[in-house]
Amino acid sequence: MGLFAEAVGGAITSFSFANAFGSNTLAQVVPDNTLGSENSTVTNSGNVDTISGGATREGNLFHSFDSFSVQNGRTAFFDNGANIQNIITRVTGGSISNIDGTLAAGGTANLFLLNPNGIVFGQNARLSIGGSFIGTTASSINFADGTQFSATPGTGAPLLTVSVPLGLQFGTGAGAIINRSTIQGLQV
Repeated sequence: MGLFAEAVGGAITSFSFANAFGSNTLAQVVPDNTLGSENSTVTNSGNVDTISGGATREGNLFHSFDSFSVQNGRTAFFDNGANIQNIITRVTGGSISNIDGTLAAGGTANLFLLNPNGIVFGQNARLSIGGSFIGTTASSINFADGTQFSATPGTGAPLLTVSVPLGLQFGTGAGAIINRSTIQGLQV
């Protein structure tokens, strides 16, 4: 696939080159507890943060994080089964995702990264996934059955679905997406 470089409402991927990427950003892949008994877990081994668990609904695997950043030289690897078509992740905390390392997943799953606070892809950012990648600063992902997976979850039970992701819902003040990947551009 080619470089995903279109902007929709200024916040799916705007690949601008404004604002400096903080080179001393720490790797932070910190799950939250919003998925109940199906919370995500992160295991650190060397330079790899393996992300497992999460909530599976047929071909969709949902992960939820308080913060999600990957430092240069590190890999965030989503450990998904072969039956997973979509890995749908959200950041519920208030921080920007600084990605200067590698985002990876097994098989041919599509990877969605939802952070309404913003996403910065540093000059060393890489994708190692077999499907498509969507990085967005929308506040939620809408599904064909009318449910939403929101980055600002309410106090009720999370609504997870087996339906196909259909669209994105932008809230007010969506953050920017900045791409500084220089090696081969950010591509899948």
